[in-house]
Amino acid sequence: MSAPPQRLSTPLEGTPARAWDPSAPIAAPLYLHQPRVLPEWVDYNGHMSESCFLLVFGDNSDAYFRYIGIDESYRDVEHKSFYTVQTHIHNIREVAEGEPLRLTLHVLDMDDKRMHIFHTMVHGTNGDLLATGEQMLVHVDMAQGRAAPMPDYLYQRVAAVHRAHSALPRPPQAGQPLGIRRKAPT
Repeated sequence: MSAPPQRLSTPLEGTPARAWDPSAPIAAPLYLHQPRVLPEWVDYNGHMSESCFLLVFGDNSDAYFRYIGIDESYRDVEHKSFYTVQTHIHNIREVAEGEPLRLTLHVLDMDDKRMHIFHTMVHGTNGDLLATGEQMLVHVDMAQGRAAPMPDYLYQRVAAVHRAHSALPRPPQAGQPLGIRRKAPT
């Protein structure tokens, strides 16, 4: 008999969300996740594989969800979650096994159903920019299988983070189109 299939889990899975303190200062940007490059993230070229950049950005989102008060009970009891509907990653520099990473998260925009977030990944020692990840997240009522407004308490928390981040400069990679740039014919 074969073993049951393993599913992907995140480093924070099973970790309860923190209690929200509306009077606490909100860092701009947020610094919530600082992993090291794991051996299983390294590909045949000897550096972190492209898919693992997205994995780490997803773990950073998980850290953010716990920051604003969402954990597995939100999904399992309230039957709600955030789903990623669009992602754009800029891979800027290589990073090797064992090297430290430091991630930030910047809430660029939001409304009652969506969050536009921006991840920055830098080398944890020298601060070199390694990658950025831009994502559009949609709040989903899983029981109904469609987008739904966030509960007011959650909306207020996301809005507070967005306000704290509104003074940050817009990252240069945000909103960049994908395509081959060509010189105009002369």
